[in-house]
Amino acid sequence: MPLSRRLLLATPLLPLAAQAQDAWPMRGPIRFIVPGPAGGAGDVTARLVMERVSGRIGQQIVIENRPGAGTNIGMTVVARAAPDGYVLGLASIASNAVNRTLYRSLPFDPVADFAPVSLMAVVPNLMVIPPALPVTNLAEFVAYARARPGQINFGSVGAGSSQHLAGAQFAQATGIELTHIPYNAGGQMNTDLIENRIQVLFQSVSAVAELARSGRVRAIAATGTERIPAFPDVPTLREGGVDIVSTGWFGVVAPAQTPEPILERLHRETVAALAEPDLQARLSAGGSLPRPSPSRADFARFMAEETARWAPVVRASGASVD
Repeated sequence: MPLSRRLLLATPLLPLAAQAQDAWPMRGPIRFIVPGPAGGAGDVTARLVMERVSGRIGQQIVIENRPGAGTNIGMTVVARAAPDGYVLGLASIASNAVNRTLYRSLPFDPVADFAPVSLMAVVPNLMVIPPALPVTNLAEFVAYARARPGQINFGSVGAGSSQHLAGAQFAQATGIELTHIPYNAGGQMNTDLIENRIQVLFQSVSAVAELARSGRVRAIAATGTERIPAFPDVPTLREGGVDIVSTGWFGVVAPAQTPEPILERLHRETVAALAEPDLQARLSAGGSLPRPSPSRADFARFMAEETARWAPVVRASGASVD
């Protein structure tokens, strides 16, 4: 038998499989599932970051919006996809933390069905009110709302969203009775705030920045641990005397059982992309604060901590979805 033939037969299959994984991605496009609408904070973050990751890995990454059912429709697509690195998903406070408590049953397991890659950004909200309200700061709003139990409405894009959680946490911390009004779209929610049909929103910066700058809504607080760079004059809730922090977040996950070399490459390239100063500037301008995970294990711990942190808030709010 020729030497080349004997060497081929002697080559074990496992290293060949490992070589194929190391060569990922060998084809494109890679589908990145965003379980929310185009133009939302998660969609904007995903598009900015994945554009850079695409360039680093040399293959196209296509953003595919699959909104609905509080992110469950899109994340089910990710959970059931082949674990080969060609379908990825946008993890969020809803899909990979809150929904475990909010929904009586889920079409996937938020832990077992996904492989964590990295956190991308945390997203504090702006607390905004209509200019028609006779208040100009957080303390005045709290006093105004306490004097009108059951008369203050707040909106969100649905139970379990960062807006809903921020409002529920705020109500619990201040003892104010707020009525939750869910919306299907952020645009109508913003319009109803401007026209004083709802009296407060905890909205993403990207969704209300221009409204706040033009005076059509009044920003009175930021929900994160620090002031938002785009609105440096707006104090945090803690600075205003309400000791809570409420931020959304977005990260990258893959289907469970995706090979480790692929996951490690994805983590490495995502972290590298988020280190680019111009990308950091673009994210910060839209209200998202870049926060790459030092390791995949760190992102897994972060999601577990978020699940535990928000569970009592969801239960106390009484929100539940079949």
